[in-house]
Amino acid sequence: MELTNEKYAKMVDLHTPKSHIIKDSAGAFLTGGFICCIGQFISDLYKLIGFSQKDSACLVSMTLVFMGAALTYLGLYDNLAKFAGAGTLVPITGFANAVASPAMEFRSEGLVPGTGAKMFAIAGPVIAYGAIASVIYGVVLYLFP
Repeated sequence: MELTNEKYAKMVDLHTPKSHIIKDSAGAFLTGGFICCIGQFISDLYKLIGFSQKDSACLVSMTLVFMGAALTYLGLYDNLAKFAGAGTLVPITGFANAVASPAMEFRSEGLVPGTGAKMFAIAGPVIAYGAIASVIYGVVLYLFP
């Protein structure tokens, strides 16, 4: 059977899943917004307890990272991500998922070579980029006040 470029393109079109951009965008928007609303609610609770704005912001970040890792451990975060797409990727909970997933996947290889080494396989470059960018930004601000 001769496979021409045209036949191949038709086969690809036939088997490629169709994109539902409106539905996907709405799911991402609603889920990302809901995660942000949860963060605001937690922030308000921390302020109500008596924490300052600065302390509350720090505690909210830690709480959302914990929640993202816990949902990943329970197997619920992947189901949410299938529905929401980028709505779960962009908030800090997505970072927690990116760290927790490889750690869980490779834990059978041992504590250091498995969990420790693979934990930052995805998130490591993000951390490195953030650290380098912040140093460069600090140097620029120091040199050009």
